[in-house]
Amino acid sequence: MSRYVKIYWKIFLWAIIAFALILAFISMGLFGKMPSLSQLENPSVTLASEVFAEDGARMGKYYKEKGDRSNILYKDISQYVINALVATEDERFYDHSGIDGKAVMRAIVLLGSQGGGSTITQQLALNMFDERSFNPISRITQKLKEWIIAVKLERNFTKQEILALYLNTVSFSDNVYGIRNAARTFFSKEPDRLSIEESATLIGMLKGPGRYNPRTNYKLAFDRRNTVIDQMVRNNYLAADNAAEIKKTPIRLNYKKLNQNNGMAPYFLDVIRDELKKWCSENKKANGDNYDLYEDGLRIYTPINPRMQLYAEEAVARNLPSMQRSLSEQRSVKSGAIWKGRENILEAAMKASDRWKGLKQEGLSETEIRKNFNTKTQMKAFAWNADREIDTVMTPMDSIKYSREMLQTAFMVMDPLTGQVKAWVGGIDFKTYKYDHVNLRTKRQVGSAIKPFLYALAVEEYGFTPETECEATAQYFPGSGWVPANNTGRTGTRSLAAGLTWSINEVAAYLIKQTTPQRFADFIKQINIPTKVEPYPSISLGTCDLSLFEMMWGYSMFPGNGFSSKPVYITRIEDKNGNVLARFDTERKEVISQSTAYTMTRMLQGPVDIGTAAGLRSRLGIAEMGGKTGTTNDYSDAWFIGFTPQLSAGVWVGCDNRFIRLESKMGEGGRAARPIWEYFFKKAFEDKTLGLDKQAKFIQPENMRAEMLYDYMNIQDQAPPPGAEGVDEGNGRANEYLYAPEENNIPVESQLSLEEQKILKEAKDKKNIDPAKDKNATGENGNLHEEKKKKGLFKRIFGKKKDKDE
Repeated sequence: MSRYVKIYWKIFLWAIIAFALILAFISMGLFGKMPSLSQLENPSVTLASEVFAEDGARMGKYYKEKGDRSNILYKDISQYVINALVATEDERFYDHSGIDGKAVMRAIVLLGSQGGGSTITQQLALNMFDERSFNPISRITQKLKEWIIAVKLERNFTKQEILALYLNTVSFSDNVYGIRNAARTFFSKEPDRLSIEESATLIGMLKGPGRYNPRTNYKLAFDRRNTVIDQMVRNNYLAADNAAEIKKTPIRLNYKKLNQNNGMAPYFLDVIRDELKKWCSENKKANGDNYDLYEDGLRIYTPINPRMQLYAEEAVARNLPSMQRSLSEQRSVKSGAIWKGRENILEAAMKASDRWKGLKQEGLSETEIRKNFNTKTQMKAFAWNADREIDTVMTPMDSIKYSREMLQTAFMVMDPLTGQVKAWVGGIDFKTYKYDHVNLRTKRQVGSAIKPFLYALAVEEYGFTPETECEATAQYFPGSGWVPANNTGRTGTRSLAAGLTWSINEVAAYLIKQTTPQRFADFIKQINIPTKVEPYPSISLGTCDLSLFEMMWGYSMFPGNGFSSKPVYITRIEDKNGNVLARFDTERKEVISQSTAYTMTRMLQGPVDIGTAAGLRSRLGIAEMGGKTGTTNDYSDAWFIGFTPQLSAGVWVGCDNRFIRLESKMGEGGRAARPIWEYFFKKAFEDKTLGLDKQAKFIQPENMRAEMLYDYMNIQDQAPPPGAEGVDEGNGRANEYLYAPEENNIPVESQLSLEEQKILKEAKDKKNIDPAKDKNATGENGNLHEEKKKKGLFKRIFGKKKDKDE
């Protein structure tokens, strides 16, 4: 053997040893971190968390950039996809063990002109465990890592599992990752339903997702698809004559990319995101890390009913446009006068806008930015059309005004017994208006919608019945003033049922006089409403601000047989493998008796039959239901909350700025909010798949005597005079009642509660005198002064010491 041959063999052997050492060092992680065996067995692929409706329909998902993936098993992938992938990307996939030596040599000799040498397994390794590098030296190290990881993957997974993992990780353009998302986005179907031509189209995109995107580059995508079909013929996955016919067919897309703007119930998804992030921060995975909503592929199940959600959104779209036209045609809005004196609001909105911030970052001076805001420009704006937008020309400042002048809404539907939320509409268009108007944080003045809570308190704790006669006159509160504030001097009485049916403010004022503001405020807390309500007398008319979420929570006690049910919007959470991580059960609490609840359901039928929402029940053809309107001062807020034995729903309508409002009775709860509620229930009852029964009735307590039940129709002859309804008058704000007029001319009786009036009557019957003027009046058990002092009522009844001349 010649000297040169020996040198050659030494170099060759040392090269092999060096190569082996390099591979060993790489495997040990000396050239960068390598995945452990446990990581290989449980590969960490970033997966989007998905949200599902009651029937399993996919509502939306949460993901970070490059994280929009959904896991799928091999058995759920069309065989056409598998065949197209292997024929195009790795012909000898079933014959190698992770590295294709023939393909590697071809790539080296031909410098990659006829394709690279990476196998599907190597590409999977790159997608899962490495970062791409374009530095030549780093690229060599990276390629060696791919080989090592590929061999390990082949040892730990079957060929089918490797194919499924690969198809779950690859990009298909438009920020779509994984075969399931690609099939859903480009063809609106599941991967197991893909045809030959559809499979070839998607696999063709892998060579260059952007370049071969059929939505943006049809010709290139068409040619690439046919190349994949040819490869399937070449590898005996498809007959040539069949392929020839398929290649003639055009690419028929059914493109629908699911995102936060166009998914089902987008406001709902945005609201529960915070709840889910909170849950993730409080719960840990097996490895000790907290769950990540955006990466761990959680499966979130909700009680949302897709059909009810559709009807809810349809109800809003059918009714708000006409109201919006009326608002936009109002002189104050059309002329811009409504903004006079409110320039500070526009200034704040301008400086908070993305346009202002962007121009500021570009280095423009404030003067230049203000000029920009008053220069007409082409832009898109919200409109009540099919696309929910319109191309227009206006100044950015006018666009702020235009946006603020849009009527907003909140609509929520729930099962009153379980608390499960069935539909949620938080505004008129999520793409344009992200702010949700249903959730706990969004509070508006509730107006007369609060009155059923006050009436329930009177029935539950103070012995009132539907027939109880109540004063229908304004009430005076020392230190606070008249309620209602605009005392008209009306007199007379109305039954409790009549007061609720026609929402008479004077009756509500009388009730809070008997129950006291403090007790009513405590009762609101007792029925689980989280917001603290201050004990002003005016809360009897709904001057407090509450959310629709809270109002629905409170109203649930009526059809719920006295039990308050917290709205439930998540039923369970599973991990990516379907293991249940958490369940969310109904939170129910008994807050009133069953008999009180039943009495209230019967009385609340008055408003929807002959009261402020007259005729609603008959139009729907429902056996039994209840409901209540609510309207605040100047029509700033319109409410309607109603329920049947099976379903309850609430609606709010108004503008985000309260000074922008409908300036007519069209802004009443019975005209602005009630039609949305009515349209929804009409559609829901027509849909037999929902199982709603028009003949369903509320459960009458067994211990409730027949004579205790009240036929609200008996109040027909108690209809109040025009203007007596509490629909739109006298609500005011709480501080309107903080300054009392002179008390000298106020009758003593009008300042007393029911119990205190009883004491007065008792004293008068005994002595036939005015106890306020005779401090020696006595009762049956001795000195009246001492007897009543024990109850803490003496000072309240008799007031300050009288002069001798009085």
